[in-house]
Amino acid sequence: MSEAPTSLGEIAKRVDARIDELLAGEITRWTEIDAAMTEPLEVLREFVLAGGKRLRPAFCYWAFVGVGGDGDDPAVIDAGAALELLHTFALVHDDIMDNSDRRRGLLTVHRHFEKRHGEQAWRGETRRFGEGAAILIGDLAFVYADQLLRAAPQDALDVFTELRLEVNVGQYLDLVGTVQGDASSDLARKICIYKSGKYTVERPLHLGAALAGRFAECQAPLSAYGDPLGEAFQLVDDLLGTFGDAAVTGKPVGEDLREGKPTTLFAHAREAAVGADADMLADRYGATDLSPGDITAMQDLFERTGARAATERRVETLVDQALDALATAPISGVARDELDALARFVAERDF
Repeated sequence: MSEAPTSLGEIAKRVDARIDELLAGEITRWTEIDAAMTEPLEVLREFVLAGGKRLRPAFCYWAFVGVGGDGDDPAVIDAGAALELLHTFALVHDDIMDNSDRRRGLLTVHRHFEKRHGEQAWRGETRRFGEGAAILIGDLAFVYADQLLRAAPQDALDVFTELRLEVNVGQYLDLVGTVQGDASSDLARKICIYKSGKYTVERPLHLGAALAGRFAECQAPLSAYGDPLGEAFQLVDDLLGTFGDAAVTGKPVGEDLREGKPTTLFAHAREAAVGADADMLADRYGATDLSPGDITAMQDLFERTGARAATERRVETLVDQALDALATAPISGVARDELDALARFVAERDF
């Protein structure tokens, strides 16, 4: 298991402080108008500061520094905070779509507001209120992300726009692939890249280079590192979603199995499964009533069919590709070392 690079925690502290400063100021501003307006902001603040790896700010930061940016420039911390708030937007909405109960060890935002509705015995449907409030909180995070980047150069804004488009299109592919039961390797890889990979690694790298005024010349070498590493990141997430420790990941293990997510892990299993294994996948993958015993049986099936091993091998191959590309990228020595360490952490993390 690879330890998180020390710099990851240091960047996270600076990014978290910037988010806290922004949201604390907004809470104060809206309290002066009506205290009822502050609850969504307080929930957003609690959620975004409750945890997270802060990988996106770190990739942005080291690309910025690596191509000549000043690591003390507040613009790169603003960009990192914007990436985390955009990530929060995506998580809050994703949890609604997946009907998830917990995230980062807390109730998901829509469950928090469902509970609040029930405790207050308010009128109307509990579920609709919870989901409506969570959608608005996700939208607030999206707006604050834009606000943090309002002074960025046009290249950086263009990268951020592309990032937002990609993550939304990727999320739709995931949504429709789930309901169609389509788990082809091709679709699983597209979802892996567009829902998560690009916006976790490649686009934050591009954003850092754009902030430093070197996007055009650095785009291709940064993509050569970021594309395979972003795919590897999501494959590890898929593995953790099926085999991880809920106490470490902060969310229940087995949710992807209950949702019937069209992951690469499942695509490998479906291609290899025969007989009773094939029947189990057809009948039970995506069943919302999976018991702990069913999840264990499904885990065993992924082991037995070689799906887990194939996915782990693919992660190793992708990380090797990323590191090979990094070795020749136009990145300064310190930043190269940090990006190397981040790649190894992405591949070997347990959360």
